[in-house]
Amino acid sequence: MAGRGERATGVGLMARATRFISRLNYQVTGNNDREGTRRDALSSRPGIVSSDSDEACTGEVDDEGEYQDEESELYAAEVSYNERPRETRVVSGGSDGCETPPLNHVLAQSTLMQHCSSERSARLGRVKRGAMVNAATMLFGREFNVSGNGRFSRAECCHMAARYLPTDGPTVVDHLNSRAYIGQFSANGTSFVAGFQDRRIIIYNVENDWAIQKDIQARNLRWTITDTALSPDQRFLVYATITPVVHLVNVGSESGGVSSLANVTDIHEGLNFASDAQGDVFGLWSLQFSEDGRELVAGSNDKCIYVYDLEANKPVLRINAHKDDVNAVVFADEPCHLIYSGSDDNICKVWDRRCFAQRGRPAGQLVGHLEGITFIDSRKDGRCFISNGKDQTIKLWDIRKMTSGPASCKKGRKIPSFAWDYRWMDYPGMGRDVRHPYDQSLMTYKGHLVLRTLIRCYFSPLASTGQKYIYTGSHDGCVYIYELATGKQVSRLSYHRGTVRDCSWHPTEPMLVSSSWDGNLAKWEHLHGEKPRVEVPQISYDDLFDD
Repeated sequence: MAGRGERATGVGLMARATRFISRLNYQVTGNNDREGTRRDALSSRPGIVSSDSDEACTGEVDDEGEYQDEESELYAAEVSYNERPRETRVVSGGSDGCETPPLNHVLAQSTLMQHCSSERSARLGRVKRGAMVNAATMLFGREFNVSGNGRFSRAECCHMAARYLPTDGPTVVDHLNSRAYIGQFSANGTSFVAGFQDRRIIIYNVENDWAIQKDIQARNLRWTITDTALSPDQRFLVYATITPVVHLVNVGSESGGVSSLANVTDIHEGLNFASDAQGDVFGLWSLQFSEDGRELVAGSNDKCIYVYDLEANKPVLRINAHKDDVNAVVFADEPCHLIYSGSDDNICKVWDRRCFAQRGRPAGQLVGHLEGITFIDSRKDGRCFISNGKDQTIKLWDIRKMTSGPASCKKGRKIPSFAWDYRWMDYPGMGRDVRHPYDQSLMTYKGHLVLRTLIRCYFSPLASTGQKYIYTGSHDGCVYIYELATGKQVSRLSYHRGTVRDCSWHPTEPMLVSSSWDGNLAKWEHLHGEKPRVEVPQISYDDLFDD
């Protein structure tokens, strides 16, 4: 009798679920005829701000991708993201206790669309679209083909994956008696590159239990490894060491060994970015391959940006870009026509290579940081990027808001400045609540510390999170994760005893590796069930590491 009762209950639940899904499908399909009218009515609401309402950009920029999905506008109306005034767009997240209003920009809408559940899944879960739908509900809907596709959409996959943050652990992947400056996954996540101050660059095979695939001894080292980059086909690695010569090394080895040897089977070739007239007078801070692997872009301490043609084996472009060191440079998108740069002159600039020869100046610039810029990461859409600054903030930018010259529209407004040196001093406390009077950024994220070194920040992976988060290393030995649209600090990973200069989120899995000056490469993952976290007592980092 008990078995019959259980079967009857199961049949009843199944019947009710089937009727509910049938009613849901009828409601969705029955509203198709009215969908266009509803969308037009919603798009006319005063709360919706389209990209056309943004401030005009006076520089020449790439206008690809101006089309915005109508569903994004519909979603914007439903979640009421643009119901707030534009003055609330700057956010102070983290531990300062400030209110964090959501991003008042079309970027928030597109980001949410990349990781939100479908309308039918939201109705099945009886929540507003954009709210978190229970995983069991989504799986139930997939089994009954609620979406009509027989599977999760890409956005629904991100909706599921984005909730599983890599915050458990950590597990120490490797430890060296040297500061770790670089730590990055390859584009497909099969390899991990770590660069240390003692001239070692190690490539780990992630899929083979983090076995060492290549152990490289850097040449012409000046102080430390400043940057590394893997070619798109992952056959070659380049590294910079505060000299004008970048070295190129092959990742594989026919000899079967892990050590990099300059012989018939291995390559360890120097690429000189300097002309004969310049000599050995500058060093490179930032380095990146183009998407086709034919060019390298680099930022240097002689205030210039360099583009190196690997096929011609020579630098083909030198731009007098800034008034101080160029600490960060990156290609904006796949075509590699646009370049973003950030400098110790506190300014981010956008360079359009298609018109640079005629104009000889940037397409535009963006101001808002009060101190030098340590790193830039592009969203790879040709529009938006983030920058980490020595003013202890990350800022989010849209190049459609840039100006062709100085952004000061009113005379007499003084830009705050402080007499300090980030290499050995703490940031003045009064500076934490000061804003640039002509700030052009979309959002500001606070909570982490940018001291002693060029600490890096990134967008979370597109494939697994829909770029829902921003994450960064910090001088206090932690990794901070912020939500892009709200500015909320969603996680603080505490383990290291030294500055975390670099960190990297696996492109498809809930895994993050932090690289610290304590010599540890720590792997954070999402583990099912409760697991004790490793906590390290706070100590004085200045006592541990004296430059």
